[in-house]
Amino acid sequence: MHKLSLTAATICLAAQLTTAQIKLPSPSPGASVMQTIGTTDLTVTYSRPSLKGRQPFTDSYVPLGKVWRTGANSATNFTTTTDLMVNGKTLPAGTYAILSIPEDGNAILIFSKNKTVSEAEYKQAEDALRVNLTPSENSEKVETFTISFSDLTDSTAKMNFMWANVKASADLKVDVNANAAANVDKAVAEKPDDAAVLQAAASYNLSKGRNLDQSLGWIDKSIAKGENYRNLYVKSQILAKMGKYSDALPLAQKALTMGQSSNDGAFPFFKDGIEKSIADYTAKLPAAMPAMKAGKGKKKA
Repeated sequence: MHKLSLTAATICLAAQLTTAQIKLPSPSPGASVMQTIGTTDLTVTYSRPSLKGRQPFTDSYVPLGKVWRTGANSATNFTTTTDLMVNGKTLPAGTYAILSIPEDGNAILIFSKNKTVSEAEYKQAEDALRVNLTPSENSEKVETFTISFSDLTDSTAKMNFMWANVKASADLKVDVNANAAANVDKAVAEKPDDAAVLQAAASYNLSKGRNLDQSLGWIDKSIAKGENYRNLYVKSQILAKMGKYSDALPLAQKALTMGQSSNDGAFPFFKDGIEKSIADYTAKLPAAMPAMKAGKGKKKA
């Protein structure tokens, strides 16, 4: 009976080991690289094969002229949260599989709508975009296949593919102003009565000279929920941008007074700007408005 119990236990243990998800080292470990350009989030998820004495882009390993999954194991995935320009061509927001076709002196970079596609299953009809890349020689040998981002600005970057002594890069570009404007409109639509959102939205539009009438309506709603030196100053700037200096000046003066009497530790960062605006608005008022220029004017003796 004891022997039978041991045998049954052994069988159960063997079954558990057979079905268990055991995490073991992978010859081509997974990796993820993320980069934000402006307001656009980019993510690449891929597996990284190593050379291990092999030479890629030869007849025996990752041959020229053949579709390559641009990594190892499962498909390499690329996600962009907004529309993106890749080498001057538009890639709509979404998630794609990245494949490539290495060639002599050229490489074709492919974004496939089939996110799980393999080399054998690849169909050009499923392409969302394909662009040509010009490979160059790496100064140092890269043992493990690497995808990276570099040359970052607020609207552009390069996506680099490096392996062995070969490097190929794609130029990426986003319309950061259009994306930010869309985010502003979305935020106001979602929280139309939030004073802070309304102020931030009006301030952004002001910085871009965009939809000033709409911005004035937004900042008026923010002020109606509670005056503070910040929203008063934003309104004064919008009015000044519209050429209404006689309306802008008293608001800027009031913003300065409120800020000076507030306990807001951030006010010193605004103070110089408000004072400069007051001076600018005053200089642009007609000479026939001395009382306005003086703020409250002089008291009679």
